[in-house]
Amino acid sequence: MEPIGVLVLCGMCDYFEEELKKKFKVLKFSENKEGFLKENGNSIRGVIGNGVIGASSELIDSLPKLEIVASHSVGLDKIDLKKCKERGIRVTYTPDVLTDDVADLAIALILTTLRKICESDRYVRSGLWKKGDFKLSTKFTGKSVGIIGLGKIGTAIAKRAEAFNCPISYFSRSEKPNTNYKYFSNVLDLAANCQILVVACSLNEGTRHIVNREVIDILGPQGFIINIARGLHIDEPELVSALVEGRLGGAGLDVYVNEPGIPEQLLGLDNVVLVPHIGSNTLETRKAMADLVIGNLEAHFLNKPLLTPVI
Repeated sequence: MEPIGVLVLCGMCDYFEEELKKKFKVLKFSENKEGFLKENGNSIRGVIGNGVIGASSELIDSLPKLEIVASHSVGLDKIDLKKCKERGIRVTYTPDVLTDDVADLAIALILTTLRKICESDRYVRSGLWKKGDFKLSTKFTGKSVGIIGLGKIGTAIAKRAEAFNCPISYFSRSEKPNTNYKYFSNVLDLAANCQILVVACSLNEGTRHIVNREVIDILGPQGFIINIARGLHIDEPELVSALVEGRLGGAGLDVYVNEPGIPEQLLGLDNVVLVPHIGSNTLETRKAMADLVIGNLEAHFLNKPLLTPVI
């Protein structure tokens, strides 16, 4: 039987690539994408993307034999779900296995931003400590934390913040049952009642730029924003200007609008911590995500129930 062709759009760790090649014919775009698709389009039955690059409408149209899109991510905003439904193409993702890592990173960004860890590291390395003590930073314990999106990741962040004696509040499409966290029905009220605002919701038309200038100004010079979700949740130019002008206390960012591009003005600021979209980037979690992607592909082509279906 001829190996099943799977087009991989994203980078893969060694383990993922090795395991995938044991079961499928792995294809990757050449520099000449048009020529590649003409040559291989009819043999591609599966596509693997992630939170940065996925199955667009144009790509789906160019793959007449496509049966499944397996996302190496919990986010689905890079996949044209409507087109997949129209074509009867299955879609899977990797929920749950990355929840702890992303929640851990959110707390790490809070601590690193408020306690100025990166700036103090540079202070020591540059020899400035010999000239005097480092400036005072800001305490995390006891700060009020507002979370946009109380799904699995948002809940995991809340539980971790509770360990720091932080009052927790949240905004979501509806109030969640069985929680003692304070619910706000709009983001402006949430921002007015917290000192640290964490973005942890999925990206859709309703959440694009959910953090805008008004939200940022309500948080103010003593407030902080942490984003481990998607860059487009925040009006990035407004965030940059607020950080530059001191209208916002600080920010910890794992995601950006035009990754891997970063607004130039952010690079010179000490009140922002920048990491390169590493929320799920641990050996353990990437292995679990790879296993789940491959498991979904195998289940589909063996006509078994998908492990984590979206469509």
